[in-house]
Amino acid sequence: MYAIVRIAGRQFMVKEGQTFTVPKLDADAGTTVKFDDITFLRTKTDAIVGRPKVEGGSVEAEVLEHPRAAKVTVFKFRRREKYRRKLGHRQQLTRIRVSSIKHAG
Repeated sequence: MYAIVRIAGRQFMVKEGQTFTVPKLDADAGTTVKFDDITFLRTKTDAIVGRPKVEGGSVEAEVLEHPRAAKVTVFKFRRREKYRRKLGHRQQLTRIRVSSIKHAG
């Protein structure tokens, strides 16, 4: 069984027991979060397409940690103008593990 769920504005294909990284969520490590915005759900016998969401479907996941992504360096310059700007950015992320996929039906 798998589902396509929208988390923080992005869509992810998730399976039970899968661990993956999503954009930062406002939840502490060790807590459980529930996602109701499911667009597609595949069971052993059925494929349920949401219009726009699957009614009665939910995905529960456990928050494992809040890592940060690798540093991205942004460098701007204009030749012969003595113009240089160097910036760095590290995106904050959340690592979660899917504990269950449910459907009322």
